[in-house]
Amino acid sequence: MATRRGRLLQQQWLGLQGLRLPLGGVGAAPGSDRFRRGPDAWAAAFRTPGKQLAPGDGPWGRPCPHCPAWLDSMPAEILLKILSYLDAAALLCVGCVNRRLYHLANDNLVWIRIYSSAFSPKRYNWRADPAQKAAESVSLLSVEDRDAGYWKRQCVAKRMASLRAALAQVLKPVNLYTGLPEKTKEALRVSGVGWVIVLREQSGREHVLQHVDLFLNDSSVTVAWHGKAWPPLATLAALDLCGVVPLFADWPKPPAKHGPRWRSLVARYSLRDVTDSAELGCDRFVRLFRLDPGLLVGLWKREEELAFVVANLHVSHLVERSVLGSATIPYEPPPPGARSDDSPECGLRGYQLHVDLHSGDAFCLCSTFCNLSADTGGMEHGYVTLVVIHAQNSAEHLPLIGEVGLCWRAEAADGCVKSCSIMDVTLLDEYGKPFWCFSSPVRVRARPGPRDSARAAGRTSCVDYEDAAGAAHVELLRVRGTGELFIVGLELRLRLAGINRWFGTRY
Repeated sequence: MATRRGRLLQQQWLGLQGLRLPLGGVGAAPGSDRFRRGPDAWAAAFRTPGKQLAPGDGPWGRPCPHCPAWLDSMPAEILLKILSYLDAAALLCVGCVNRRLYHLANDNLVWIRIYSSAFSPKRYNWRADPAQKAAESVSLLSVEDRDAGYWKRQCVAKRMASLRAALAQVLKPVNLYTGLPEKTKEALRVSGVGWVIVLREQSGREHVLQHVDLFLNDSSVTVAWHGKAWPPLATLAALDLCGVVPLFADWPKPPAKHGPRWRSLVARYSLRDVTDSAELGCDRFVRLFRLDPGLLVGLWKREEELAFVVANLHVSHLVERSVLGSATIPYEPPPPGARSDDSPECGLRGYQLHVDLHSGDAFCLCSTFCNLSADTGGMEHGYVTLVVIHAQNSAEHLPLIGEVGLCWRAEAADGCVKSCSIMDVTLLDEYGKPFWCFSSPVRVRARPGPRDSARAAGRTSCVDYEDAAGAAHVELLRVRGTGELFIVGLELRLRLAGINRWFGTRY
């Protein structure tokens, strides 16, 4: 036995000696330097005298004739055997290497083992052999009748279905105060969701940037991107805001940093004419622009190039939009259930409003207003007006905490623009369901002068926002002498077309 083992080791040693190259390359005289250790010795074994080593040559670059075990030169049968030992996440990563490995990683026989072990029902006889169990589960699934990649798609679809079911359970409890899911933070943790922006050049090239800062509030999430690796603005055509969630994550362990991820499109913006969009304000470093819905773009004043991007996302259906969409089609929430307006002749009754004014993590207003109503007489020009704070009633006026402003941060500098802020609005109908929700940067615009004697005590300004569902108008007053800032007027204008679709009425 020992003699046979010694002969086998001797043959292996002779084979390794035959594959070893001299120090000077092919044809050089062997010497004692061939056994020199260190990284330079291994690189020198593939260097020919008088020839510079090109990038990619050698044992770590493209295949060379002296490397018989190069991965890409292996037969397909051996590669499939190797791939059969990988898990689902590793298979998805291997499929991104080249075209050959992509087709091999789509093999149904490889994926059906993963599918049967993860999703097949566990109903077996406890006396059966494990090999027999696996053979029975594989025999129950048709392999040859499916096209390549079928069971991979089935695994991904099953994984997303299980994630959808888990999120539905977490998001079921609703906060009676805001009308929004109570466990949004837990849902974000369970799904492992993050956000990226995809910058698309006019040539078709893409740049994917991970978020840098994240602020999670009660009614919105503020996500920021900044750095030095921005492509030139003149070459960009569009920006895609996407949610990304790790596939085949092993909870509660954190997901792999470079593992496969599912991308869900949240919103798409055009960057061809950023400077022609609504300018919110500026300071000595940057100019701020708003792209609807809810995107804030900061440009350096001197170069007119990107400094930072901030996305403001309302938490209403945020988890679903960030997880359950696709890379090209955003998630569409289901239509609201059948609701009826018991007294349409009385207008709107029992509405509730929650308003926040903040700068990411610093709040200057957080208020809730209940029992809002609007008569049918206030319905004109396709809108209905909800008056939340009356200008003539000083008892309804609200003070703001601190100063209104939007703080920003980039790689090279930071600052604060005093003429804008972020406004979150959550309007609930009489049944406590979210009717109109948005989170967006807004501009604080100075008014030309006071309209009545009640506002002659200081400078007045206003905040306006409008989208397809309605418009919001806020009036501010800075008291002369004390410098305090008050909200002296707040109105919401809702489109009648949206109300009719919501309740089935004919206002």
